[in-house]
Amino acid sequence: MARIAAEAAGGQNVVAFLDMTAVSEIDAWTREHSDDGYNILVGSHGPSETHTRPNAQQVVSPKLLTFASYAAHPNIRNQELNSTAAGRYQLLSRYYEPYKRMLGLSDFSPVSQDLIAIQQIRERHALPLIKSGQIVAAIKACSSIWASFPGNDYGQHQNDLALLVAAYKSSGGAVSIA
Repeated sequence: MARIAAEAAGGQNVVAFLDMTAVSEIDAWTREHSDDGYNILVGSHGPSETHTRPNAQQVVSPKLLTFASYAAHPNIRNQELNSTAAGRYQLLSRYYEPYKRMLGLSDFSPVSQDLIAIQQIRERHALPLIKSGQIVAAIKACSSIWASFPGNDYGQHQNDLALLVAAYKSSGGAVSIA
């Protein structure tokens, strides 16, 4: 569950959107075996998760990659995936410092990660959509941020809108237009 209070986030729908994003970006096993995803590195995954590789599919054993300190973004590159994504919302290290300065953050703590994700949502003009319950439009608006959202061309696994809407509702989000 997002650590930011609903009032500070802009309402329960925003918190539900953050929780839905975590469900989309990080599988349940990894969230359960970490600090709800806040301390994970890209490449973490639970057991029996199927990864598609060129011309092959394989079932892999669980892999939990975490970082120990919330003092700053860990900036650890996963060589296999060529990515520095970390935390609950899989923020790339190159974006951390600009957001840290912009938002006046002192660390990469769970609340700081929530605030960065909310700023990214704000930049896609999706906060009004979320607050009014227009969840599908908000997901589409944010698909350029999170590769797991449908509607982008990152070439990674994209989750189905129905799964995302269900996760949003189960986190207490209200839908006015699905």
